[in-house]
Amino acid sequence: MLEENFQQDITNIQNIAIVPTLLNVICQTTGMGFAAVARVTEDRWITCSVLDNVAFGLKPGDELEVKTTICHEIRRDRKAVIIDNVSEDDEFRDHHTPKMYGLQSYISVPIMRQDGSFFGTLCAIDPKPNSLKEFKISEMFNLFADLISFHISTIEQATENKTILLEKNNLLAKTEVEKQKAEKQKLAAEKKLIEKNISLEKMNSELEAFNYISSHDLQEPLRKIQLFTDTIEREEAVNLSEKGKAAFHKIKNSAFRMQNLINDLLIYSKTKFDDRKFEIKDLNTIAKDVIEDLTDEYENKNAVFDIKELGKLSVIEFQFRQLLYNLINNSLKFASPERNLVITISAEITNGELEKLTPLTKYYKLTISDNGIGFDQSYNEKIFGLFQALHTKPLKSTGIGLTIVKRIVENHDGFIKAEGILNQGAKFEIFIPIA
Repeated sequence: MLEENFQQDITNIQNIAIVPTLLNVICQTTGMGFAAVARVTEDRWITCSVLDNVAFGLKPGDELEVKTTICHEIRRDRKAVIIDNVSEDDEFRDHHTPKMYGLQSYISVPIMRQDGSFFGTLCAIDPKPNSLKEFKISEMFNLFADLISFHISTIEQATENKTILLEKNNLLAKTEVEKQKAEKQKLAAEKKLIEKNISLEKMNSELEAFNYISSHDLQEPLRKIQLFTDTIEREEAVNLSEKGKAAFHKIKNSAFRMQNLINDLLIYSKTKFDDRKFEIKDLNTIAKDVIEDLTDEYENKNAVFDIKELGKLSVIEFQFRQLLYNLINNSLKFASPERNLVITISAEITNGELEKLTPLTKYYKLTISDNGIGFDQSYNEKIFGLFQALHTKPLKSTGIGLTIVKRIVENHDGFIKAEGILNQGAKFEIFIPIA
């Protein structure tokens, strides 16, 4: 059993929802097979969060002997270590860590708490060489480490505040005089917490802008990959073997999928922090615009649209346009090859026909259905999870589109329900309360 303080560190990291996404972006961007956040002290190395695609064998809570790791030296020197190829690295060619764990490429940066103390490392390893000594890669790791540090400090401060409030509440059990004194202290603490929450909201806003910029930075190496592969494929195609052409095709597909992933992550982030300006809009006009944007996709599918009278609704226009785009595009992606695709969009006013809805409230019900390949109804909740794609054919989906749809519905105080029948079609029902 880990000591309570180390277990709390692991719990804190796992409570940072964005960490798994960061590890996934690291592995996809660098080509590394293993990425982790580790808690490192003078005599301990403990895994807090991990993405392991090379069967390295570590899971949260597992330990390595700290002196067998390079993180031991990073803690001592407070500096990042980046190794493209151990065999060609004069400093680490004979180092005991690569030999012991069979790694050829390695990158690790320190995670420093806001007060300047050392928490641990954000690291990645792989049994094959990789190109890591690029500014964009090191800058990405530094940005992610700062982001994790911010969340650690926020969580630890919240825990400390909770403890302080609990201790102050216990004092209320003493004398009446002490109760009044404690009450004043509690009010002062609450005022301080409110001020701190306002400050945190401002920091979160700045952090979102920070994430937005860093996500754009991630796209620059992708653009270069796509540019160079296009150039080689266009000018050197005749010199490539069939195996070489196939390899370039895989590189282009991987870069394209990563581009879509980053774009969808930006949209996902924007749907949470975007200004929520509600306006009365004609949904038929929005639907018509969305369908025009998807002309190339639906012409290839021989798709037929059956759009009923949708009426007007108070919505956040940008977000609702994205909602319809994602749902219609989802139908186009998963059309059945056995029949022409029919997409139906209808609307009606209803009340609490589902348990999750308030019986006395009127709801605008929007239904989007198709006769595509559908899905197993047992996955009707799972499909809204981040990175959940039920159909795994290459490039069809990043697994974020329906997550964005759910967030947009929630931003409108609504509820979404999915129904699917394999090889028959899918239906999405959206309920938005109206005044």
